[in-house]
Amino acid sequence: MQRKIGITETLFRDAHQSLLATRLKIEHMLAVAEMIDEVGYHSVEVWGGATFDTCLRYLNEDPWERLRTLRKRMPRTKLQMLLRGQNLVAYRQYPDDVVDTFVAKAVENGIDIIRIFDALNDTRNIERALRAVKKTGAHAQASVVYTVSPAHDIPGYVKIAKELVEMGADSICIKDMAGLLTPARASELVRQLKQAVNVPIQLHSHYTCGFASMAYWEGIQAGVAVVDTAISALALGTSQPPTETMVKVLQETDYDTGLDLSLLARINQEIKKALADYKKPQAAVNTEVMVSQIPGGMLSNLRAQLEQQKLSHKYDEILEEVPRVRKELGYPPLVTPMSQIIGTQAVLNVITGERYKIKTKEIKDYVKGLYGRPPVPIEPEVQKMIIGDEKPITVRPADLLAPGMEEARKEIKGLAASDEDVLSYILFPEYARQFFLSRKQA
Repeated sequence: MQRKIGITETLFRDAHQSLLATRLKIEHMLAVAEMIDEVGYHSVEVWGGATFDTCLRYLNEDPWERLRTLRKRMPRTKLQMLLRGQNLVAYRQYPDDVVDTFVAKAVENGIDIIRIFDALNDTRNIERALRAVKKTGAHAQASVVYTVSPAHDIPGYVKIAKELVEMGADSICIKDMAGLLTPARASELVRQLKQAVNVPIQLHSHYTCGFASMAYWEGIQAGVAVVDTAISALALGTSQPPTETMVKVLQETDYDTGLDLSLLARINQEIKKALADYKKPQAAVNTEVMVSQIPGGMLSNLRAQLEQQKLSHKYDEILEEVPRVRKELGYPPLVTPMSQIIGTQAVLNVITGERYKIKTKEIKDYVKGLYGRPPVPIEPEVQKMIIGDEKPITVRPADLLAPGMEEARKEIKGLAASDEDVLSYILFPEYARQFFLSRKQA
């Protein structure tokens, strides 16, 4: 029986976040935006993740204006974003009124589909954002973050997905940020999800250790409706499988996407020209991930930081320390912000020569329960080393936060011209203030 497979193109978000440190400029997006609008993609991921702070911090761009501009250039295509649950597009939890306002403004400015995830798969941290998306009428896609550990198994993922659908999720995304999903596991996970929930399943993976295309094929045969791919100039490596390859492979099956390969080839040629302005890493397979389970982007950042600090000789030792810290801290999936929190603590443990002698504020907050519930309990002796005799919270972390919109409006009065500006300030105060000042002087 024929079943058309949808393609979500990640060129404007995850592909360049993975390979270009999120630096793709709006001018290079606009060079292909109108062609991309002709393709007939299921959706194009254009916003969220690290794009928001990179616009403000490095590109001197208003992220909201970027979204509005892309919306105008791609009127026929559904635009998608990645939202970190109660963390929105930043690295800590925000009050419910900020979550509600951010979601409403994202949809108002052009987003059609919001993919929501929580780094700990704590569904309490997804519910408010999911409800906010439903209120706008946009598509609420909830994610199951895939990782490998003694604390994670397929029945556990199915349980999470059922909770998310009960909360109102319109579809479920399997979010495999480290590219660890093998073809056999993909087939079994999708099969069990299809039996448990009556919503479409989307599969997102990275090519980091070479599994992703095979996992997509097995997932599609088991019932996946949509897969994430990247135009080939920004595919492979820590990015997604190539769009053109997946389209061609599926043409010869009952799962034809219906997309035009000649149009995709023209888009790819334009992106290749644009890449002359960027330093793009070689898209190689990295089998270290199978052992360390550290996402490729985290590995490349770690290498760069150690080189800057003349500590490259500690790299292998740190790679061994990351899984150890992760185990002691309850096996959190290594996705933003947990990848940064666990990675930083591992580095500190190694370079000080004494484990947990120096603790970051973030690791203390995590152990206190301020990021949510770890997959399994934190080892008691490690908990004591980090927070002493303090008792972790058991409530939803955002329940402890006072409303934030009105206070922020007062703080940034005179520089903020809209609620969008106020949200930028709440999320990234320093970068937003600098951006507003430069905008005012222009």
